[in-house]
Amino acid sequence: MILFNSDYIEGAHPAILEALVRTNFEQTPGYGEDRFCEEAREIIRRHCGNSELGVQFLVGGTQTNVTVIDALLRSYQGVISADSGHINVHETGAPEATGHKIIAVPSPDGRLTLQQIRDCYDGHWNDPVHEHTVQPGMVYLSCPAENGLIYTKKELTEISDFCRTHGLYLFIDGARLGYGLQAEGCDFTLADLARLCDVFYIGGTKVGALFGEAVVFSDKEMQRSFRYAIKQHGGMLAKGRLLGIQFAELLRGGDDCLYFKLARRADEFAMRLRAAFEKRGVPMWIPSVTNMQFPALTKAQQEKLAEKYLFEVWGRYDDERDVVRFCTSWATSEEAVATLCNDIMNL
Repeated sequence: MILFNSDYIEGAHPAILEALVRTNFEQTPGYGEDRFCEEAREIIRRHCGNSELGVQFLVGGTQTNVTVIDALLRSYQGVISADSGHINVHETGAPEATGHKIIAVPSPDGRLTLQQIRDCYDGHWNDPVHEHTVQPGMVYLSCPAENGLIYTKKELTEISDFCRTHGLYLFIDGARLGYGLQAEGCDFTLADLARLCDVFYIGGTKVGALFGEAVVFSDKEMQRSFRYAIKQHGGMLAKGRLLGIQFAELLRGGDDCLYFKLARRADEFAMRLRAAFEKRGVPMWIPSVTNMQFPALTKAQQEKLAEKYLFEVWGRYDDERDVVRFCTSWATSEEAVATLCNDIMNL
């Protein structure tokens, strides 16, 4: 069975494993205060073009989302999110367990628009009894969105300007950020995100690391206090070096770093799958430009491909077809892609 159901089904890139073995017996301070974490921080700051940024490391996406949201918001504030946003659908209510309601906004293509954010914000403050409802305090964007679409720099800039004018934090979930940054047509960079967002994170778990997310922020109070929030939420890894080593390996080397190479390769493979489906006449649910592709397959086509491949059923497309997700990863092989493309053409 060849797995195309997720992008974190393999272990880690060999360069990371080699680095972990090579440094295994070196003694370091704990809790992310070692030389490896500091090296990774400096590398990330260089990518972002800002030597004053705060950078902290956590283990996984849900832990990161919950810690950031709870650290920044007051107890009566909530988060504006697309209704398909990860924090609203796939985190078992974790942010809401800390008291912060997800203010879910219907979004057919998985992205929030400036107008939707404006309407949500104005709807609250124009309500004469607004103090009886959760106050919007943050805008949460997944980038890429859950369906593989990305924002433009213009869209991000407009949303950022609105958030800063109206006192809303802008937080970008970057669990799959590498795949977005390397997608065809992406016109923003890590430096743009560092300038436009209050906080975002660079996902390692889904882009070549064993585990880990690097949280990036500029706010001075957050730099002073965020480690308290990490500790309080059980996120302070005693062997923090394990995170620093991984991000240093992934991001060392500027624009030609391993992180970008792995993500670009996965995107290219996904585009080959999309081209095969389209050539075969299979409709695509949405024009994803990242490592997730969403063909609409009949039951017979699903059963045929399921003999050899694992993929995820996403939802109904029409009376005859379901939307399914095929996901390439940093470790997907050329052979696996070629075999699947051939089998697609024989559906």
